[in-house]
Amino acid sequence: MAVSEKRTLAGLDVRQAMRRQLVALNVNSKIHQGINTLIKYKVNAVLLTDDKGRPEGVVSKTDVMGAYYAQLPLDSPLSFIMNAPPHYCMISDSLEDALEQMRGLGIYRLYVKDRRREVVGVLAYPDIVGLLYRFCHDCKFSRLAGSSIQKLAANGNYLKVRDVMTASVEVVDQGAELSAVMEVLTAHRFGAVLVVAEGGRPAGVISKTDLILAYRHGLGQAEKASVIMSSPVRSCRKDQWLEEAIRSMILSDIHRLFVHEERADDIVGVLSLSDAARARSGSCQACVSSRINVES
Repeated sequence: MAVSEKRTLAGLDVRQAMRRQLVALNVNSKIHQGINTLIKYKVNAVLLTDDKGRPEGVVSKTDVMGAYYAQLPLDSPLSFIMNAPPHYCMISDSLEDALEQMRGLGIYRLYVKDRRREVVGVLAYPDIVGLLYRFCHDCKFSRLAGSSIQKLAANGNYLKVRDVMTASVEVVDQGAELSAVMEVLTAHRFGAVLVVAEGGRPAGVISKTDLILAYRHGLGQAEKASVIMSSPVRSCRKDQWLEEAIRSMILSDIHRLFVHEERADDIVGVLSLSDAARARSGSCQACVSSRINVES
């Protein structure tokens, strides 16, 4: 698909989507301090700096989960598990270029530098979703815009969850050990796994956050999935409007919804904020030509 010269994201730069809250720790901080910081600030990664405040590396929830799986002591330095060096973009970079960089590197975030080469914020997929959602919410073609809804809906332009979701879901039995849960999440690069009861009925969800909290509380890897899973399962219908699902995630401060058919226990996929960001739209296809043609 060729990219149109007229694009919704044209003219936008990183500063319009980035978060200026920079969560950082000294590189010599311990793993348990990293977990506390990740949970306190509700972030997926923390920047590690030296004694002079210069960036050294990044530790994400995935890295902490890896430390749990490797049975590292909680008082081990975060430097043992950090990824270095951090990946950056400039505050004046186009948003399109930053998104291409994230896709090319297969990463979830970029740290943002200003003209003085100082780190001033971070850009992640949820930030992109929030920006796109605001554009869609204010657009004259929005489903909230009154009479235009009939015309657009008739043309099939509004996106539904099924158009964007990941059409697969990994499951573990509620009796599975936490070590097995971590193996599933690592193998498939998912942020959460569905926990099922007897007969395949959805019973709960285990996210990386649940796992690093289990690590922090000293739970052994032989503990059962049912002990730490969150319940009930937050889900949406496959044919629900994408705009509504995104709004639900933003207002509830969650990163994913499991997707079901008509019956709530018939889970067929997952919708994450990353999926929504890659779709480059929060509502409809009125600006489909504006989307960046990014490979899956």
